[in-house]
Amino acid sequence: MNEFQTESFVSLKPYDLVKVNRGAYVGSLEARASDPIPPAYIFEGPGTLITTAGQYSLVRWHLIPAPDVWLATAQLEAYSED
Repeated sequence: MNEFQTESFVSLKPYDLVKVNRGAYVGSLEARASDPIPPAYIFEGPGTLITTAGQYSLVRWHLIPAPDVWLATAQLEAYSED
């Protein structure tokens, strides 16, 4: 199992509601290539997982008008309202 094959990678599928796992995202290649301070909405969710390609997933956010974004699937977790 490589670094991207996590439990979330196996269990998430298109149209699932997701959010970004802060611990997995902070310090990652994706975080370093983005704004220095990530927007709070990515950690709060929900976003819809649109599709996956290899180790990445396309996420569409619900609460604000934001572009769809590709993130490492290993950085995503299922969204719950709890």
